[in-house]
Amino acid sequence: MLKNRFVSLLEAGTDEAGRGCLAGPVTAAAIILPEKFNNSILNDSKQLSEKQREFLKPNLENESISFGVAHIYPSTIDEINILNASILAMHHALDELSTKPEFVIVDGNRFKPYSNIPHKCIIKGDSKYLSIAGASVLAKTYRDEYMCKIHEEYPMYNWKQNKGYPTKEHRNAIRTYGITKYHRKSFKLLPEQLKLNL
Repeated sequence: MLKNRFVSLLEAGTDEAGRGCLAGPVTAAAIILPEKFNNSILNDSKQLSEKQREFLKPNLENESISFGVAHIYPSTIDEINILNASILAMHHALDELSTKPEFVIVDGNRFKPYSNIPHKCIIKGDSKYLSIAGASVLAKTYRDEYMCKIHEEYPMYNWKQNKGYPTKEHRNAIRTYGITKYHRKSFKLLPEQLKLNL
């Protein structure tokens, strides 16, 4: 069962989605949940079905003390690299909180100090703490929504289905149609990209 708090302070959990994608933003969310918050379905977003995530999204938004979501787009990812872009997205999501947290718990093992607020990185935090799990669900649902929107512009890549991840279908579409403004040019978009034909 997921725990509610890491410390007894007003605590925000933060997580990102879309780090390994070839196209689209990296999206982060931050959320502060009430001390007595409980939810039997909530877990790491990767362990949940799309239907469960969509069901949880309004519940998290309505029951949270505060939440924030932020996208960092491919041009910035290409400029500062995906790790820095992921951390920047989390910082921006924390900026969106209407209530300032006293402590931040972060999924994973890398973060940069935010606004002089103490933080703790927690490996697999999204399967240990409710607020990180909540942030993972919000980051995933908001990013999926964005990918479905840009799918309308470039349906041949089927982002509605693959959400920009490196599926065989997505890579075949890149081979056929080339890349778009939504692709991350600093990523290895095709396996043969680095091969030299000598």
